[in-house]
Amino acid sequence: MKILTVEDIRSLINRVGLTCFFQHVMDAMKLDFSHWSEFNLSSRHAIHYSHGVIELMPCSDKSLYSFKYVNGHPGNPAKGQLSVVALGLLSEVSSGYPLMISEMTLLTALRTAVVGVLAAKYLARRDARKLAIIGTGAQAEFQIMCFASFFPLEEIRFYDCDNLAMRKFEKNLTAESFKLIACQNINEAVSSADIIVTATAAKKKQCLFDLEDVAPGTHIHAMGGDCPGKTEFDVNLLEQSKIVVEYVPQSLIEGESQQCPSDSIYAELWELVSKKKPGRLNAQEITVFDSVGFALEDFSILRVVYALAEDYQLGADLALIPVLDDPKNLYGLIR
Repeated sequence: MKILTVEDIRSLINRVGLTCFFQHVMDAMKLDFSHWSEFNLSSRHAIHYSHGVIELMPCSDKSLYSFKYVNGHPGNPAKGQLSVVALGLLSEVSSGYPLMISEMTLLTALRTAVVGVLAAKYLARRDARKLAIIGTGAQAEFQIMCFASFFPLEEIRFYDCDNLAMRKFEKNLTAESFKLIACQNINEAVSSADIIVTATAAKKKQCLFDLEDVAPGTHIHAMGGDCPGKTEFDVNLLEQSKIVVEYVPQSLIEGESQQCPSDSIYAELWELVSKKKPGRLNAQEITVFDSVGFALEDFSILRVVYALAEDYQLGADLALIPVLDDPKNLYGLIR
């Protein structure tokens, strides 16, 4: 079984190139969403605590099965730890044998960026040039670099309540071609944006901005660390927006959509990808991708990484599964 470490994933991205890697994942994710009906789908299994959540996220088609272990602990950075860490497993359905265990902290950030851009390709205006991001923590640069790989971004406005996080964000992206504008508050950041990304982790009900704070035609990618009771928008904004989600049963529990009746959701993302429903219809619509993160996205990136790791001969093959001459003689291993 192949084991991919953080260093393996870093090496893989350096060899392939970040933009090319995004494209690989985009192609796989678009294909998988278009085959939505062929997947065994379920909401994540989550155990919530007062300070965070630990989750398992399974998904499979007829050939491959995947799951991800992931947490969400907003208070971790104050202790010098990541808010989100993850591990993933990919196995073959025919035998049930695992093929790969991989780090997924980096991969989760990458796939979260890709699914946001995939939705934006249907929901944002094609002439979008200005992006605002609220929250400049660990996920933020991945979002910007992925959007910049598929949209001709000229200006990035950003705000975080943590000044150190803002300086980190600016330092990491200062060499890129787009203009970076640090803002003093949320309203300054979002007022003239074509695309808004919300990337906050605070586990509480809050209102980042109101309907009147955003321009007609804005697309909003709501991707903050989601859970029951955690929301970022006023109901009025949602009522006046076209809302798209990944998987309705999960979004109604933990997304912005938990504030709304189910019939207020316009579509699941697969319906746009499969062209069963149109995305943006005009330049004035406000659209919201209420992204809570879904296991199919992990499935997509894990199968991409497995194939690329084979091509580039990355990862270690470790004997975590017994190999027996007689498959019924497991006890013989310890005699």
